[in-house]
Amino acid sequence: MKNNYLFTSESVSEGHPDKVCDRISDMVVDSYLSKDPFARVACETLTTTNKVVLAGEIRAPEIKKDELIQKVRDCIKDIGYDQEGFSWKDQTKIESHLHSQSSDIAMGVDSKDNKDEGAGDQGIMFGYACDETEDLMPAPIHYSHKILRLMADDRKKGSLKGIEPDSKSQVTMAYEDGKPTKVTSVVISTQHSKDLNQEKVRELVFPYIRKSIPEQYLNNLEDKEVYINPTGQFIIGGPDGDTGLTGRKIIVDTYGGAAPHGGGAFSGKDPTKVDRSAAYVSRYLAKNIVAAGVSDKCLIQLAYAIGVSKPLSIFVKLSDDDQDKTENVKKLIEKNFDLSPRGIREMLGLNKPIYEVTSAYGHFGRKPTNKGEFSWEKTDKINVFKV
Repeated sequence: MKNNYLFTSESVSEGHPDKVCDRISDMVVDSYLSKDPFARVACETLTTTNKVVLAGEIRAPEIKKDELIQKVRDCIKDIGYDQEGFSWKDQTKIESHLHSQSSDIAMGVDSKDNKDEGAGDQGIMFGYACDETEDLMPAPIHYSHKILRLMADDRKKGSLKGIEPDSKSQVTMAYEDGKPTKVTSVVISTQHSKDLNQEKVRELVFPYIRKSIPEQYLNNLEDKEVYINPTGQFIIGGPDGDTGLTGRKIIVDTYGGAAPHGGGAFSGKDPTKVDRSAAYVSRYLAKNIVAAGVSDKCLIQLAYAIGVSKPLSIFVKLSDDDQDKTENVKKLIEKNFDLSPRGIREMLGLNKPIYEVTSAYGHFGRKPTNKGEFSWEKTDKINVFKV
């Protein structure tokens, strides 16, 4: 890529119909992991007007259907939906079609004494880190997430009145010599009550740009380059306005297009699925490499085959393309990290109910918690890579 360019990333809020589905699917994963840390879960969710449908495969202690349906309602309530076309109340019908995991899939993951456990699927996974923000994330996706997260926080507190749960943001930044220098445009589309006109919506939403993006990037941003609800009113939203499905916002979930994505979604999957766990450990490796000062950008790719316990390949790309340095980093990874599915889960503590909070505002660039959430964001392996 040339050194001077514009780059854009988007985010969607927890009230976006696809994100509602991701939230529900990850709630299902957490519910079963709470019963059994070795539960197998692959849950897909569909939402539309006043309807939620769960489908997927489970191998875990039983959770009563009524209990699971109540947890779905709790998710919808927490997001903030109590509208005519979609609500946490009884007007929204919820169906569960979860069933036992295929024995053929289970056979590929199971192993005697759990010593040589295979990957739960084949595929390629990518991890990425760069020094554009404190969280070592690409700036456009970082600020796109922050705008919507702050709006959601205030909406739930009651200090942002008239703004409803479904929203999108988009930030375009100019890069010079490969580094972000300024914001050139911002787009925010948000659902709102019928009592607000578009002038009022703009008045309420505009301040979140300055709350989210450092002033150094906003000096030359003109009002005309800030687009708030550019198509006009946005009253009908959420699953009533558009059908939602689990796993349709994978670029929002990762790096906003600044790095490749392997193709597999994260939400709804237990950590034996390397779509999720290997993407997390790839980010963990890349972030520690950048945090160690080895490179200002790092891309990691891991490849797996179903039923095979070790990665088929490890690819490392550093920003300076120094081949000797790159080969040394790869050797350090192979020497110091167990990248088998079981090794990843134990290293990052992934057999815990930690996934529901990942379902909106990105799986990466978040703060690790004492509950084990976002453990892959720790920079506790810097000394492995420092030379």
